[in-house]
Amino acid sequence: MTAQRVLPFIVILLTTFFFTSVTAQNISGEDEAFTIHKNDADLEWLPCPEFLPDDCTMAVLQGDPAQPNADVFFRLPGNSEAPNHIHTSSERIVLITGEFHVDYEGQEPIEMTPGSYAYGPAELPHTAYCVSNEPCLLFIAFIEPVDAIPVD
Repeated sequence: MTAQRVLPFIVILLTTFFFTSVTAQNISGEDEAFTIHKNDADLEWLPCPEFLPDDCTMAVLQGDPAQPNADVFFRLPGNSEAPNHIHTSSERIVLITGEFHVDYEGQEPIEMTPGSYAYGPAELPHTAYCVSNEPCLLFIAFIEPVDAIPVD
């Protein structure tokens, strides 16, 4: 996919996350501790980028996804695949529910069960699979702004 086709998609995605993240982030400018449960009724679940499965959703937990250091919940439907893609940021992942496999280019596949942690380097192409019948729910912390860019 060319940069001309990807850039508008990234701008739309980041703008959507920015306007919907207000409930999840501390907008007062003061540092306060908080907690969010995966079933919190106030979480706003948004559709994932178009190249991901239809039932894929994301929710902003903290921060502005258009800025560095945002955290999200990522939910991939059971028995589905996130096609080959990259992130401009490294990602720190904790699997909360389901069984999740990630194939990073040039490495042995990673198999995750609930409670597993994985680190994904920036711009390393990878394909992900929710191999369980139940959806896979992941906590993902991004260092740079949140994005997902499909690659061939």
